[in-house]
Amino acid sequence: MTFPDITPELHAAMPELRGRMLANESLAPLTWFRVGGPAQCLFTPADEADLAYFLAHLPAGLDVTVVGVGSNLIVRDGGLPGVTIRLTPRGFGQTEVIDQIVHAGAAALDKRVAEQAAAAALGGLEFYYGIPGTIGGALRMNAGANGRETKDVLIDATAVTRDGRLLKLDAAAMQFSYRHSGADPSLIFTSARLRGAPKAPDLIRAKMNEVQAHRELAQPVREKTGGSTFKNPPGMSAWKLIDAAGCRGLRLGGAQVSEMHCNFLINNGDATAADIETLGETVRSRVKAHSGVELQWEIKRIGNAAA
Repeated sequence: MTFPDITPELHAAMPELRGRMLANESLAPLTWFRVGGPAQCLFTPADEADLAYFLAHLPAGLDVTVVGVGSNLIVRDGGLPGVTIRLTPRGFGQTEVIDQIVHAGAAALDKRVAEQAAAAALGGLEFYYGIPGTIGGALRMNAGANGRETKDVLIDATAVTRDGRLLKLDAAAMQFSYRHSGADPSLIFTSARLRGAPKAPDLIRAKMNEVQAHRELAQPVREKTGGSTFKNPPGMSAWKLIDAAGCRGLRLGGAQVSEMHCNFLINNGDATAADIETLGETVRSRVKAHSGVELQWEIKRIGNAAA
């Protein structure tokens, strides 16, 4: 499907824009699942100032969606109306360590942040080594692994508001909870400051190697997947509930529950977004029937269903 092309009128309203706008651009190649429809308008800002300029001149009625590396995302087959903003490493991927504080752009890979901290002999950020996303996503979802979360290391984050103003939020203002931030969902995070602590480099590297080894041994990291599908209910493991409900290896169209780790869904090559989402809902239904527990999605699902 295609949307009406709104890029000419947006260009006309923003003569000083430096970023790139594309009409009806497929989002499937930008997600790890490799599924989904087009963005009505895909905007890649040049930097924070360009993003602020764009938002300040954007018509108030247009929907705005932000995507990162697409590692925790299902874009539905009907695509995304309005404007989709994608922050890239060119303008938002900087990482720098100053006085035991890691300054990271929102498009910086979590793994890269862990590596930068390790190079500066700063511990406490090793958990990012096993998270396949960006700092922007980590801020929005309070990303965590191996017993640590973003809330444990965040000093503050910078964001741009829907009307183009810059805003600084400290850790309390982020209103973090398990895999969630209560900060205004219209905010677009552009950078963060993360606190580490001095630690022997060999111990940091050993911990990072442990994180990576566990991930490769236990998770289908070489498949078209989106990471952990469902949040762990309090005191329980989602994968154990899924396994007990008989869903390991379950298939629907081109989508499958991973045999290796059944809290992961896989695109076997020809899945649609609808296949993957419907399979996830099937798993939720079976778990609820078997154990009475209602699993909550951790993967973000956005956009329109196919017509």
